[in-house]
Amino acid sequence: MSSSARINRPVVDLLRAPNGPRERQLVYGEAVEVLSRNEGWAKVRAAKDGYIGHLQASALDAPLETTHWVSAPATHAYTEADFKSRDMCTLSFGSRVQVKAETERFAETELGHIPKTHLCPTGTLLSDPLEVAEKFLGTPYLWGGNSRFGIDCSGLVQAALLACGIPCPGDSGPQELALGSPAPAASGYDRGDLLFWKGHVALVRDPGSIIHANVHHMAVAIEPLEAAIKRIAAQGDGPVTAHKRLG
Repeated sequence: MSSSARINRPVVDLLRAPNGPRERQLVYGEAVEVLSRNEGWAKVRAAKDGYIGHLQASALDAPLETTHWVSAPATHAYTEADFKSRDMCTLSFGSRVQVKAETERFAETELGHIPKTHLCPTGTLLSDPLEVAEKFLGTPYLWGGNSRFGIDCSGLVQAALLACGIPCPGDSGPQELALGSPAPAASGYDRGDLLFWKGHVALVRDPGSIIHANVHHMAVAIEPLEAAIKRIAAQGDGPVTAHKRLG
């Protein structure tokens, strides 16, 4: 019988199998459905997108009614409501916490005191996926990554869209199938369009540039659009397979 749980670490790998390769990641406070447990491992389904994988059972706690989420690229939880006090941990964008009390500048949570300016109430949606993606500029590239500490192309797109209330799968292949509709051939490139290659996805920032997490830069970077298309083809990864426009 399945049960509900939440992630109790800043970032945890979601693995293909126990001790297997990383498929995706989950961040602090994210909700999961526990499908099974075996010898210190749990098979879970992520609430945000239905992704199924394995993680260490010790990374799970009982559900907690979260009240806020981290809307800054990253934040610290401090021992006191004082930025000079010791930091207890660092949380990524998208982490979920329960605020118990507030001072002028800090929110007290189960982890410590977090700057209020880094939090949004649960249910708050951002309005522009590109502004969200730009929060991750310079984040190191990490295959299967989903946090400010390391992210890949599909993780960046998912973080940007989910923060704006747009349902989004975790991997680029399902994203190409599920997101938006084909952009008219003569329409050019609009801000927020998605470009797909085999195994890769990028967000159009403006008619002349894209933002994407990529191995060429080993980071989230802005790149000239046409130059990126030529570079990706030249390195052997083929042409753009889809140009999608969100509604």
